[in-house]
Amino acid sequence: MTKEELFNKVKDIIADQTGEDADKIQMTTDIKNDLDADSLDVFEVMNEIEDQLDVKIEVEEGLNTVGDLVDFVSKQLAAKKGE
Repeated sequence: MTKEELFNKVKDIIADQTGEDADKIQMTTDIKNDLDADSLDVFEVMNEIEDQLDVKIEVEEGLNTVGDLVDFVSKQLAAKKGE
């Protein structure tokens, strides 16, 4: 999966969970501040990403923007390929 494909997948998940228009979500979008997502929204986004992409997100710390999340998941997927 390319980074662009991963971004689109993550963007769709975030849009579904927050009710935000997917077209407004960019790599620089801050999930909590720009999308007014509360901790439950963030939890649901992380769980959905884990389920759909078969990765484990142990910590939300430092995963503030969509780009942070895409980079983190990309690294997790790359690590799984190397197993």
